[in-house]
Amino acid sequence: MIYPEDLARRIKSLRRKKGLTQNTLSELMDVTPQAVSKWETGRALPDLSRLDELAAALDVEITELLWGRDHTAKNTSVRIDTDS
Repeated sequence: MIYPEDLARRIKSLRRKKGLTQNTLSELMDVTPQAVSKWETGRALPDLSRLDELAAALDVEITELLWGRDHTAKNTSVRIDTDS
């Protein structure tokens, strides 16, 4: 389950980590700076059809954007073939 307040914190954190301002992210996404502000405060969510674009702008996978790095790491499986 995705909690809006968690997603809001992740968007803000990832944007800052990437060194982007809200204005710069809004320009990359072709949305208003107010839209980015609403995403980061949890007053609105990004449109589902734009999640790929948002994740790319923040240089992360969608799973990290939606659920965080811990979720991505926990759900990554590695298969080792020992039959060689």
